[in-house]
Amino acid sequence: MSTPGKRSLVIVLLLAVAAVSAYSQTKTMSVTVRQAPVRATPTFLGKILTDLAYGDQVEVVETQGAWVKIKLPGGQGTGWMHSSELTQQQLALKAGSNVKQGASGSEVALAGKGFNKQVEDKYASEKHLDYSKVDEMEKIAYPPARLIQFLEAGDLHGGQN
Repeated sequence: MSTPGKRSLVIVLLLAVAAVSAYSQTKTMSVTVRQAPVRATPTFLGKILTDLAYGDQVEVVETQGAWVKIKLPGGQGTGWMHSSELTQQQLALKAGSNVKQGASGSEVALAGKGFNKQVEDKYASEKHLDYSKVDEMEKIAYPPARLIQFLEAGDLHGGQN
């Protein structure tokens, strides 16, 4: 084989090794909220398989829009998490600092809508406001199958984006 042919072969082999190495590296992410649900499907209405805690690390299998499919810790299968509950940064776990500042998944969702504990306290202090109907509505619960039926009938996507 000629020298240019050998060089080409070496370059092709190096590129192949680099591609295999990049493909085999797994992407690890950390949970950024106090309690994060892992769901069976990539939707907020998906069945909750388990909950992960702040700082737990997960291996990413794939992504679908804003949803991340992960391997469950301990090799117990896979599940879906919303990307807002994950970060690529490795989190430092210091008792009494980061852990107390963590937020639950629902707190993150409420904060994204501009609603948090401080806003709730402010409105609660307004004595002329009547929240009894809101309290009643918060007690209403529907089975997941009925919610999915509602979403399908309305041609909604169940928060999958």
